[in-house]
Amino acid sequence: MRNHGYRAGKCFAAAVALVLLPLAGSGCRDEVGGELGSTLGGGTAPTAPAEAVNSYAHDPEAFTQGLVFDAGVLYESTGGRGTSSLRKVALESGEVLERVAVPEPYFAEGLALLDERLYQLTWQEKTAFVYDRASLKRVASMSYAGEGWGLTTDGRLLILSDGSNVLRFLEPSTFEVVRTLPVVDGGEYVHYLNELEWVRGEIWANVWHRDQIARIDPQSGRVIAWLDLAHLAPAVRTDNPEAVPNGIAFDEQTGRVFVTGKLWPVLYEIRLPAP
Repeated sequence: MRNHGYRAGKCFAAAVALVLLPLAGSGCRDEVGGELGSTLGGGTAPTAPAEAVNSYAHDPEAFTQGLVFDAGVLYESTGGRGTSSLRKVALESGEVLERVAVPEPYFAEGLALLDERLYQLTWQEKTAFVYDRASLKRVASMSYAGEGWGLTTDGRLLILSDGSNVLRFLEPSTFEVVRTLPVVDGGEYVHYLNELEWVRGEIWANVWHRDQIARIDPQSGRVIAWLDLAHLAPAVRTDNPEAVPNGIAFDEQTGRVFVTGKLWPVLYEIRLPAP
């Protein structure tokens, strides 16, 4: 999961995701109906550096795939064949308070909290696990088409990324697709959408192997702005090509935003940009 085989496999899977999924239509066309690599009209969204206002310890062995903040603690989904987990983590210390192992062959991915249920995706197994938030007891499993990368919620529906430029809005009780949203910026499709978070009416997305977070309009799919995390990346980002930014959590009560990355020893609180 940290080797070149994983990287190549995920890259290949993302490249063909739009062809394999029924949602993408037939042939090598994406959700908006254009040929892959074609462009749309519109200006490129501005980029600004993320401003860190605090930092906390983070498990450097955690291959972070999903991050949620609720009631003063973090919930984290970590990936890896045989090492995947769901964790409850103390914000201030980074201590793992509770851990639920995700058994092989599952490779855990995105995580979202909705109505006291934690929903955890898996990468290629087409399965989502549902947990009771308070006990972390698994209470159900759901099926979906294609791959699972990132997951968030708008408070009613779940929003899933699969490594393509298309987000899927899902009915939580059935995982039925309610609608899809192609994501574009400056006339280009934004592929490799990864970890997701709903932040004050926007969808924030890590983009695999980029150091920027895309702030996405959930109605049009256009990128509103980019937040650059490159200056916050620890040394492991240079040493390990898979130690990419991945993990966004929003504290609705205080407006705090937390970000981290795969195998990062640090989690940052960043300032919420002005609307």
